[in-house]
Amino acid sequence: MENTVDATFSKDTGTGLVLVDFSADWCGPCHALHPLLLELEKEMKKVKFLELDVDSNPVIAQQFMVMSIPTLVLFQNGKQVSRLIGLRGKAELKSWIETYL
Repeated sequence: MENTVDATFSKDTGTGLVLVDFSADWCGPCHALHPLLLELEKEMKKVKFLELDVDSNPVIAQQFMVMSIPTLVLFQNGKQVSRLIGLRGKAELKSWIETYL
């Protein structure tokens, strides 16, 4: 899973279906979610998976009003189409993403 930062966020999320994992190094649920997202990334080739560290990239975190982490945001061609907050299971995540494919 690639990292995105404030400076490249618009470009990174501008085309296709992109899932952004807003997280932080100190977040336990974020660490639990990460392996599930890596598995989904391997299975769902039509989706781009990105991770954004909210501590290092506060501009984008504030722009998208991320108040709790992990927060997962789906973008379709640069526009936010959905979000989930908190740790979720792999099956629920896959079903949620597939809604937008």
